[in-house]
Amino acid sequence: MPNNSSEPILKVSGLNSHYGDFQALYDLDMSVEEGEALAIIGANGAGKSTLMRSVCGLISNDAAQVQYRGQNIGHLRADQVAKLGIALVPEGRQLFPSLSVEENLLIGGQIGREGVWSLQRVFELFPILEERRNVPSTALSGGQQQMVAIGRALMSNPDLLLMDEISLGLASVIIKTIYDALPGIIDEGMSVVIVEQDITKALSVSSRVYCLQEGRVSLEGQSSTVSRDEISRAYFGVE
Repeated sequence: MPNNSSEPILKVSGLNSHYGDFQALYDLDMSVEEGEALAIIGANGAGKSTLMRSVCGLISNDAAQVQYRGQNIGHLRADQVAKLGIALVPEGRQLFPSLSVEENLLIGGQIGREGVWSLQRVFELFPILEERRNVPSTALSGGQQQMVAIGRALMSNPDLLLMDEISLGLASVIIKTIYDALPGIIDEGMSVVIVEQDITKALSVSSRVYCLQEGRVSLEGQSSTVSRDEISRAYFGVE
């Protein structure tokens, strides 16, 4: 459970992110509490992935716009952010196609952070990966590739796990398998941000939710109490 008496593990303040001349985020404020599962929802193009890329250093911003444990990190590179304890499960998985399942997972552990997540622990979470540990990642189904991407991020033993569109394009049975595994990850005390278009799934595993609409926060609330009408208005920008 989140510890509301402490400072947020992540604080985003007045974030403005750009791709060249295109502005994707506008003065965005967001926070993640220690041990919290937070959902970020919104339509395509709302700015969800841009926010994740900004937090993990794939998009450079002003230093103070992103704070992690009180430290300004908006200007840091992705490898520097990862060493601090932030890991991203990217949209589209982005596995190394020439490497096996096990080799892809081991890459996540090269950061060298200590913690509970090891190769064996990932195999316990997703047993199919142990069966296919020597198979090239290109030979896996989309769902199995997503499990590898999640396992690779866990292998870095992060304190903050960012999961970007983890159900996108997957069969419902695979989505259920992945979401059934999330409570075990969250129960370790890790803070988790889940970016989703599947509103029901996102709300089911989170304590709070933000909705983005055209690069701005259109709704913030408790996942258990926010209404579908509120979400619909925030999601589609309907008054």
